[in-house]
Amino acid sequence: MTKDQKGSFYNGHHAELYDIFYADKSYIKEAAFVHDCLQKYGNPNPKHILELACGTGSHSLCLEKYGYDIIATDYSEDMLIEAKKKAAAVKSKVSFRRQDMCALEISEGPFDAVFCLFDSIGYVATNDNIQKALEGVRCHLKKGGLFVFEFWHAGAMISGYDPLRVRRWKVPTGEVLRISETKIDLASQLCHVTYSIYDLNENGTYHQMQETHTNRFFLLQEMEKFLSNAGFIALKWFSGFEENETIDKDTWHVVGVARLLDQGEKSQ
Repeated sequence: MTKDQKGSFYNGHHAELYDIFYADKSYIKEAAFVHDCLQKYGNPNPKHILELACGTGSHSLCLEKYGYDIIATDYSEDMLIEAKKKAAAVKSKVSFRRQDMCALEISEGPFDAVFCLFDSIGYVATNDNIQKALEGVRCHLKKGGLFVFEFWHAGAMISGYDPLRVRRWKVPTGEVLRISETKIDLASQLCHVTYSIYDLNENGTYHQMQETHTNRFFLLQEMEKFLSNAGFIALKWFSGFEENETIDKDTWHVVGVARLLDQGEKSQ
């Protein structure tokens, strides 16, 4: 048995298991939705785009097939290692970089669009950090550029979160068990999820790790205010990756499309 340090963040073996945990996620559909948004609401013929919090790179690898030139960033070195392995296997030209989304510095900008999916904007947690992240996005966008992003919706999170989840996955070497324990802090709008992961081998050995992730959930109006303060106008709010614009208590994930305001232009 080996045990990763408690408090690590998508480090080591957790990064290696990530694509097993999310094998049923609809990356192709979600990338197609982002592509449609860029074509409908962005500058004509967008080409050069930036991803924040790319994880193991699945969204960017799917979007690249539409002809985009993509730089994909993440804070976790180990997640980027997995992303680069996948990219090499399909001869992708996506460039993967380690970046903190609160301190973006990509010399190849500005970009036609920036996107940040899988509720990753919530990981920055505080008001100050959200503003820093959005200002970084603004500084890396061309005039009229788009920001497409996904976040946890407060209405669904507060009324319907699950305090305990247990899932199992069969793998060639045995079985992986993940226990997710969730607590929410209403005052700070933070969700704390502790993952206890057991990688069980057929020979009786196992690998154990534990991480606690903290992610923020948002009200629609407060997110719109954050965007406005950073120089954006919200164009669309979607209920997940669907053309459904009805946001209610059953909407867990909101996808937002925002445009960088021109100099002198005011938000509505």
